[in-house]
Amino acid sequence: MGSFELSDRSRRLLATLVREYIETGEAVSSQVLARESSLGVSSATVRNVLAQLEEGGFVYQPHTSAGRVPTDRAYRVFVDQLLEGRRPAKPSATVEVRLRQQAERSPLMGDLMADVSHLVARAARVVGFAMAANEGAILQRIEFVPLGGARVLVVVVASDGKVTQKAVEADAALRADDLVRAANYLNTEFAGLHLADVREAVLTRLQQERSLYDELLRRALLLAQQTLDALPAQPAFHVEGAAALLDDADDAVSKGTLRALLQMMEEKARLVHLLNKYIDGPGLTVVIGAEHTAPDLRSFSLIASTAVDGDATRTVGVIGPTRMHYSRAITLVDGTTQAVSRVLRDSN
Repeated sequence: MGSFELSDRSRRLLATLVREYIETGEAVSSQVLARESSLGVSSATVRNVLAQLEEGGFVYQPHTSAGRVPTDRAYRVFVDQLLEGRRPAKPSATVEVRLRQQAERSPLMGDLMADVSHLVARAARVVGFAMAANEGAILQRIEFVPLGGARVLVVVVASDGKVTQKAVEADAALRADDLVRAANYLNTEFAGLHLADVREAVLTRLQQERSLYDELLRRALLLAQQTLDALPAQPAFHVEGAAALLDDADDAVSKGTLRALLQMMEEKARLVHLLNKYIDGPGLTVVIGAEHTAPDLRSFSLIASTAVDGDATRTVGVIGPTRMHYSRAITLVDGTTQAVSRVLRDSN
């Protein structure tokens, strides 16, 4: 029985049951459904509908004398109803102000994504994550900052606002004015190119006859090479909220399942890989319980909102027990994603 085969009355009763169960965490009785559904039907009629829903795999009865509990299939019907004709959420003014303040304090993309994951985890009291990627990132400029002795801080600024910093040991001490000259040379030669192309061009020039370059330019290329080679292939990704998950975990989620999720949070590359499989474009992605490809996550739901701006992709999301406040979580991640996009566009 697919959700499209449900009658309007069945869908409304099922939505009421899901909402009640999310709020209370207790099996929902036919009396409660008759009262809360506003359908004007008797408890006997509700029991007949519940029997049909149970046969279709939408609800189950944990004990003979208990009410009904929604299955993952019921949550899917409920979420699909929420998303029907839904308008994009407006960014929270408070969240956007906070993100603008963070962007002013630090231009580093990693710092902004860390703040975003913290915000959504705290607001939803589940695991929050934020991811930013730019496959076609373009070099805006490169800067060299003397740190003393032969140590140099190399700052790479991409056109999407992402800033990467790396302390590099030069083969000899360099004066501040020499570092400015070296950076000017690199910016003149490579600004406006994709970072991947800059990497190749720098390597090619270093492999050419050294006599073509003076010593300062050779050192500039070496500094750039060490920094560009260290740029992560993976997108900027931050995840937070383990403490809230442990505090508020549903009794139906075993300690072993929680440990598996916490381990996945530590193995960020695996979580990023899963997200890339789930997300195939801009908009909302909701994966519920048994829909997960990873067995470790089948006691959880994942809600993510993705925005695409040119070559840049930003995703904000949450992971929590299947009994989560879906409407609030969807509004939270969607509005926060829009706020992140606005802040990054305005900062460029």
